[in-house]
Amino acid sequence: MLVELRAENYAVIDHAIAVFGPGLNLLTGETGAGKSILVDALALLMGGKGSAELVRHGAEKAVVACVFESTPGADSILEANGIDAEGAEIILRREILSTGKGRVFINNQPATVSTLRQLAPELALVHAQTETLSSFDQAQQRILLDRFANISLDAVSGAYARWQGASARLDDLLHGEQDRLRMADLWTYQRNEIESAHLQPGEDEALETEKRVLANAEKLYAAAMGAFEQLYEGGASAEAALRAALRNVEELARYDGRFAESAQQLASARATLSDVASTLRDYASRLDASPERLAEIEDRLALLDRLKRKYGQTVAEVIAFGQDTARKLAEVEDRDELLKTLRAEVEQAAEGYSAAAAALSAQRRAAALRLAKLAESHVNSLAMNARFEVAVTANEHESAWTSAGWDTVEYRIAANPGEPLKPLTAIASGGELSRVLLALKVAVEETASKSKKHPTPRTLVFDEIDIGIGGRAAEAVGRKLKSLARAQQVLCVTHLPQIAVFADQHLAVEKREDHGRTQTRIRTLDDRARTQEVARMLSGAKVTDASLQHAAQMIASSR
Repeated sequence: MLVELRAENYAVIDHAIAVFGPGLNLLTGETGAGKSILVDALALLMGGKGSAELVRHGAEKAVVACVFESTPGADSILEANGIDAEGAEIILRREILSTGKGRVFINNQPATVSTLRQLAPELALVHAQTETLSSFDQAQQRILLDRFANISLDAVSGAYARWQGASARLDDLLHGEQDRLRMADLWTYQRNEIESAHLQPGEDEALETEKRVLANAEKLYAAAMGAFEQLYEGGASAEAALRAALRNVEELARYDGRFAESAQQLASARATLSDVASTLRDYASRLDASPERLAEIEDRLALLDRLKRKYGQTVAEVIAFGQDTARKLAEVEDRDELLKTLRAEVEQAAEGYSAAAAALSAQRRAAALRLAKLAESHVNSLAMNARFEVAVTANEHESAWTSAGWDTVEYRIAANPGEPLKPLTAIASGGELSRVLLALKVAVEETASKSKKHPTPRTLVFDEIDIGIGGRAAEAVGRKLKSLARAQQVLCVTHLPQIAVFADQHLAVEKREDHGRTQTRIRTLDDRARTQEVARMLSGAKVTDASLQHAAQMIASSR
């Protein structure tokens, strides 16, 4: 459930705080007060697109924030994104700078817009004022049907990816055949050049080390033998000094046991020195300043450098290039067999997709009957007498295959008795369209809320869903929203008193001028103030005793 929404320097809002409760929360107020802007702010916190235009004139940044009650699903999303949970609440905050850049915080920890979008289905679903049939295209109609039926697209999307991948490989082999034949001679030369070099991974580094040693063999021999003599040879060597010191300390230890450990340490140091000296002597004896070996290494390194300039930055990349070239040649040489294999793979993938898409179509047709019946019931409860149909048309031709199946989903309605069923785009009345969209959403969300697989968000938001309706239809919409709010929190912006009277929480959005700037304030109305607001919606700027009495009667009857 949405607990609180804040906006600061956002559009025309300087600073506003809205506190919400369970059930039906209705926002009312004069046109331009900022009601829909608050809904847009919540949509921004659900991952909507931000821009510098949202920053209030003269401000450096706009800040929107909200507090939701947490859910197990939301906590899992936070954990997957490395964000710590904050008890029973989730705090979302988004800042939009006047430069257009922005920052996202979740539970006061830096986050991304992508994480907000992951959280959105778990927290809130916003139906914005701008959502019309232009955005309710056939793709959206299919998505709504799939949500209603809790349909998973995993099987068909996986089958589609396999078929598309196999088809792409086959097309590449067929259409690239001439180019491959022209390239075969070059590939043969490249493969032979690389294979004849008998490359070993990392050999260039090993050869560079050996080259340095050979090029400096005399210096290395002198250094090794000099160190050997200083450590071990001659009467002034370190080993002779240690040997003499060890004899003296052993003499001390015979009379005073405290020096026994010192004697052992000196003996150990003498053994270590002896090992180092042996290593130096052996190293010097193995040094071979062979000009022939040095020339051989330089020739090999020159070959490796030439291959790396042509085929890769490292020896490993050159080897990989040669292997890829050999594979291409094998494809050219084994074209007929490869074509046979790929065609069989494409055919098998196509059969798998057809089976998955056909099963998906069957699910959708069965769900379409249920949705049509339920939506028709909801539509007619909103003061209409309509027939409703959800048509699912399968196009099995490969040109119609998609990762969501091969179906076209279209919602059709006959708004008046005796009229034929027509697509929703043929609805002329804005009021009828608003009621149909509300009925569809109620039907889908009520069903989705019963599913454990695709639970409905805790909060549903409707921005001016009542556009174009009034009278008995408006009252029916209010009752429908009230019914929907029994199972979950609903937020709705409305201009109609027939809807406002059904609120569990009624918030008034007001604007006023202060020092030449518009300021927005949000008040949670008590019973008396609520009656005043409904009376204002009934009568306009001047509230009369008659409108107050009428408002009180409407509120009482709504209960």
